[in-house]
Amino acid sequence: MDGRGRYLDNIFIERLWRSLKYEAVYLRELADGRDAERVIGSWFRFYGESRPHSSLRGHTPGEVYRGALGEAA
Repeated sequence: MDGRGRYLDNIFIERLWRSLKYEAVYLRELADGRDAERVIGSWFRFYGESRPHSSLRGHTPGEVYRGALGEAA
């Protein structure tokens, strides 16, 4: 990174990690790394494919990435 906009990048990542922890990790008792991998992987699939995002006008990141919406987002 060149230093410009770096704090904004950090804000988005911190929000992502906070959401992951509060919506998935803290709600389950993870016995080992396999449990963690399963839970976290499942949450990221949900986050990208099923969870609508207000900044994307209620669409999922997967829909926007695949261009299924055209120029809607």
